[in-house]
Amino acid sequence: MHPRDQTIFALSSGRPPSAIAIARVSGPQAGKIATALVGKLPSPRMATHALLRDVGQRPIDDAVVLWFPAPASATGEDVAEFHVHGGRAVLTALLAAIADFENVRPAEPGEFTRRAFENGKLDLTEAEGLDDLIHADTDRQRRQALRQLKGLLGDKARDWRAQIIEASALIEAGIDFSDEGDVPEELIAPALGRVEALLTEIGEVLSAEGRGERLRDGLVVAIAGPPNVGKSTLMNQLARREVAIVSPHAGTTRDIIEVQLDLDGYPVTVIDTAGIRRTDDPVEQEGVRRARARAAEADLVLWLSDSADAAIEHEAAAPVWTVRNKIDLTASGQPLAEQGRFNISASRGDGVPELITALVGFAQEFFGRGEGGLISRTRQRKLLQETAASLRRCTEVIGQGEELAAEELRSAAHSLGRLLGRVDVEDILDVIFREFCVGK
Repeated sequence: MHPRDQTIFALSSGRPPSAIAIARVSGPQAGKIATALVGKLPSPRMATHALLRDVGQRPIDDAVVLWFPAPASATGEDVAEFHVHGGRAVLTALLAAIADFENVRPAEPGEFTRRAFENGKLDLTEAEGLDDLIHADTDRQRRQALRQLKGLLGDKARDWRAQIIEASALIEAGIDFSDEGDVPEELIAPALGRVEALLTEIGEVLSAEGRGERLRDGLVVAIAGPPNVGKSTLMNQLARREVAIVSPHAGTTRDIIEVQLDLDGYPVTVIDTAGIRRTDDPVEQEGVRRARARAAEADLVLWLSDSADAAIEHEAAAPVWTVRNKIDLTASGQPLAEQGRFNISASRGDGVPELITALVGFAQEFFGRGEGGLISRTRQRKLLQETAASLRRCTEVIGQGEELAAEELRSAAHSLGRLLGRVDVEDILDVIFREFCVGK
C-alpha cells in the first residue's frame, strides 16, 4: 500500500505529562479505529464522552472523542481525535492500541498538513503560514503568520492567475481570428491593459522591501568590543536573566551566546561575542574569529567600551552604535542616548532603558511600520519576481508576435501555480513539510 493511502496517527498536543493530550488519526481506517476504541462510531463533529478500550476490551482512559468524516475535516480524509488525560502511561496505551490496526502507522513531521494540502484544504502559502504560526515567537510574527494562514497572499495569487489566464485567452483568440480584420486589436488591447494593471499590483507587493521575510527571520544585534568591558553584563540586562557568565577576568566568553528577545512585538536575537583582542591562546583566537564573523553578519552592532575615546575595531556594512559602559565608576559619567551614542552602566542599569527604547525604534525602521508585507519567504518573492518578469516581457514582445506574448503569459501563470503549490512543486514539498512538528 502506498504511504499516502495508509492511516496515520500522532500525538498532536504537547509533550507529556499534561492535563489533556490529543491523539489524532487520519485516513481510511480512522472510522474503524474510533468504532473499536469507543464501541460505536461517534456522531460527526459532536464531542462524545466515552471510555476507551483496546482490542482486548481493557480500559485505556475516560476520554472525549471527535469524529470528522471526509471530506469535511482538516486533512480532507476521515479524522478521529481522542482527547485523553495527558499522562505518559495513558498515551502509551492509547497509541499502542491505535498502532495495532492494519495499515496504520505513526505520522511523519508535517504529514497531516501535507495531506490537507494534497486534498485541496489549503494551498502552499497557507501551509507555510501555518508553519510560521507554530514557530511565531512574538505578537507581530503571529499576526503576519495568521494573515498568511487566512490566505491573503494565496487569494491574491489565485485572482492574479485567473486574470492572466483570461488575458492569455484573449490574445490566443486574437491569434485564431487574425485573418478577420480588426478583431485581433479589439482582443489584444484589453488583454495588455489587464497585464499592465497586474504588473503594477504585483510590483506594489514586491516593493515591500522584504519586511515580511525580515519579520519572520528576526533582527540580529551583536554586542562586540574588547574583553572585560561588560558585554555579558549588558546581555543579561537585555535578557533580564542570567544567560551569560560574568567574570572580572578578561576572556571569559570564548564562544558566541545568543538569546531571543521580544522587543515590542519585534523578534530580536542578541549575540554576546568574545572580547576582540590579540591573544596567543588558540581557543580565544577562535572565539575572536567567530566574534568578528558573527558581528559582520549582524543587522546592528553595539560596540561596547569602558572609555570615551575607545577605538572601534569592527568593519561591516551594518550600523554600529557606540556604547560606553561603566559610567558608575567615573565621577563625570552620566547616561547618554543620542544618534547611536550611549553612556550606560550595565551593572546598575543606568541608561539601559534608553538603549532598549532606541533598539525598539531601530526595529520599527528595520521591519517597517505597520503590518508586515504579504511575502514572508524567499521562495514566494522569487516566484512573484518570475511572474512579474514574464508579464513585463509579454508587454515588450507583443509587437513581435502574439504567439510570443501568449507564451510569456503561460510562463507567468505557471509561476503563480508554483507559488500556490498546484503545479510542478514535488521537489520542494519535502523540504517545506519536514520543518513541521510531528502531529501537525
